[in-house]
Amino acid sequence: MSSYVKKLYDSNIIHTPKWLPDNIMFEGITGSVAYGVSNDTSDMDIVGFCMPPKELMFPHLSGEIFGFGKQIQRFEQYQEHHIDVKEWNKTFDITIYSIVKFFQLAMENNPNMVDVLFLPRRCVLHSTAVYEKVRDNRHLFLHKGCWPKFKGYSYSQLSKLEFGTNKSNQRRAESIAKLGYDTKFAYHIVRLLLEVEQILTEHTLNLERNSEVLKDIRNGNWSLEKLKDWFSNKEEDVEKVYSTSTLDYKPKEHDIKNLLLECIDIHYGKIPIELNIEAKAKSLIREMQELLEKYK
Repeated sequence: MSSYVKKLYDSNIIHTPKWLPDNIMFEGITGSVAYGVSNDTSDMDIVGFCMPPKELMFPHLSGEIFGFGKQIQRFEQYQEHHIDVKEWNKTFDITIYSIVKFFQLAMENNPNMVDVLFLPRRCVLHSTAVYEKVRDNRHLFLHKGCWPKFKGYSYSQLSKLEFGTNKSNQRRAESIAKLGYDTKFAYHIVRLLLEVEQILTEHTLNLERNSEVLKDIRNGNWSLEKLKDWFSNKEEDVEKVYSTSTLDYKPKEHDIKNLLLECIDIHYGKIPIELNIEAKAKSLIREMQELLEKYK
């Protein structure tokens, strides 16, 4: 499967760092298409991750000393929105993360990154051996920290529910005028709580499971009162599920770090990231000697 970012770059439609198009490990369609709420792929929300050059991930390889002299500019993500490609009849919103940034956000159980980890296969646009390694180990990222993260995101959507406006999107403006709330915010509120309940209960995630309920909400078939009552009751339910869930309380950071290093090895081969132990030992001995001299 070829990369959309590479196609767009080669067509001179987008302008990324030169190294990025040939080092993309994964691209997938996110948003309503992934949740089974929309079959329209004319608007494509593409999220992925890439493998930056070795020197950007491990600056010591090019001789950088942290805090001294010129520092190497880190790469975290490339992002571009509203890319209209008329000949393809598509509009793209694209975000490509550094694999390091992606792992960090996923380890924190950022809801958007958890969704990306569990995308249906039909939504995977471009994949590599590195992506397959991550996908095979995606359950490693899940932990009980998902609840405060997902709950925080749902409260954010709730705060925008009645007062959010989108002048550029007539359908969303009409839903606010007709129903008193934005149906897109509404279905995301429900989606987030149902997703985190599934994670805490089953230790996995099927993004398409609740598609019919989400469609019903997006079509304006829930009243604002019903939505708020549902949210209140579901929040209580998930609190109980959280207290009994057997998921780990914290992420397995050591295991996730090892997975990240394995992915880097797949792409680049073994990279020497450890400090020179002998040099470090000599430095410590010298510091101890100086300290003893000071207090003689």
